[in-house]
Amino acid sequence: MTATRLHLALAALMGFAGVALLAAAAHVAADPGHVQIAGQMLLFHASVVIGATAARRGGHLHDLLARVALSAIIVGACLFSADLARRGFGGTALFPRAAPTGGWFMLLGWLGLAVAAVLSKPPADRAY
Repeated sequence: MTATRLHLALAALMGFAGVALLAAAAHVAADPGHVQIAGQMLLFHASVVIGATAARRGGHLHDLLARVALSAIIVGACLFSADLARRGFGGTALFPRAAPTGGWFMLLGWLGLAVAAVLSKPPADRAY
């Protein structure tokens, strides 16, 4: 499976989980605030992954750096959201410092996307 297909498939699963968590926050969560934030983070970052994957494929982002940045965003959003969801349903953390670790992965991924945009070379058929 190519990185593009993997990133898109994971983004779709993040979107699915985000919608499911938002529904659970509204109906069954012991602490709906944590679960709602978890769902929102997954939905927001799923959209980022889809958009940035399209930009990477279009030649608007440095390919390797964008792939690494997108992977960091996916890992970070999932780790952060899993920790908040666990807190919202069970009252305990996934593991110590899981949410902040996920947050750092997301931040580094966003910075990586910025650098990937700056370092990209325009496609040969387009002049900027």
